Amino acid sequence: MSSKSNFPITLFSFGYKYDPPQDVNFLFDVRFLANPFHEKELRSFTGLEASIADFVLNNDSGKECLQQLHRIIKFHANQLRQSGKDELRIGIGCTGGHHRSVAVTEALANLLREDFEAVTHFHRDIKKESH
Repeated sequence: MSSKSNFPITLFSFGYKYDPPQDVNFLFDVRFLANPFHEKELRSFTGLEASIADFVLNNDSGKECLQQLHRIIKFHANQLRQSGKDELRIGIGCTGGHHRSVAVTEALANLLREDFEAVTHFHRDIKKESH
């Protein structure tokens, strides 16, 4: 028998320049993280690539951000489940929705799947423009 909760969690990345989503429990702004857009050799990639994920997350701020988000989301999901709520929806935003928010969403979804069976994720704005 699985010890994982089946409480549904949906994570998605977005770009603030395309307006933040309205239908969420939480919005997290990750624009403070290192921005690959400013590195010419990284600009054309997305947060789905390891080079971007490493750039964004493999530093003190990135590691701490991921740890704190994982902790608060896990706590909140368990509290919602215990109070009879149906789901948890979380938007993670950066400027354009291509690099930082995508990398954080991917990593966070993987972490949350260790404790929750019903974790889904998508990237709302990843294809809205190319660099």
